[in-house]
Amino acid sequence: MPPIELPEPDPDGQTSAERAIATRASRRSFARTPVTIEDVSQVLWAAQGLTHVRDGVEMRAAPSAGATYPLVVFLEVTSGGNAELDRGLYRYDPRRHVLESELDASVHDSLTQAALGQEVVGDAPTTIVLAANYERTRRQYPEHGDRYVHMEAGHVAQNVHLVCESRRLNTCPVGAFTDADVADALELPDRLEPLYLLPFGRRATGK
Repeated sequence: MPPIELPEPDPDGQTSAERAIATRASRRSFARTPVTIEDVSQVLWAAQGLTHVRDGVEMRAAPSAGATYPLVVFLEVTSGGNAELDRGLYRYDPRRHVLESELDASVHDSLTQAALGQEVVGDAPTTIVLAANYERTRRQYPEHGDRYVHMEAGHVAQNVHLVCESRRLNTCPVGAFTDADVADALELPDRLEPLYLLPFGRRATGK
């Protein structure tokens, strides 16, 4: 399957950063309407999208120690979760701002089970899965590499959360899951370890 091009991200949102911080909350319920491809594009860009070039290095939306960028962003889409994306698992390519199909079968039930059956994952039309290649950062920072990877995952999750708040999307970062089961559900290579789940979807009226 050829890469799926995403709409260009919009760096000029309608909500100020301060307002998004003030109203940010973990929201665990979702409207039945699918997320738009523009929503997907903006949230993925906030997670790891390119923002500028500095000294010949492509910089991303979230800070990374030594620009090692150990994180890989996957997008799980359930059936009907997005009108322009089939159900399955995709990998986000920040350099081209495209999605690459990883698994064309639904992994929603197995991912939900791996997340201990949590409804916030089971009910979400789309879920970002952050996985890390620790060695990318450990090579440069052998003493503190793991710490820096975990910090970066937190940066990404907050970016996603604030963009969701700005776009009236609900999200709730999830850290409770069985690592091996998530890796099995997504068929992750051995070099990647799952770190964080970020389910998101449209906000029901008044929620």
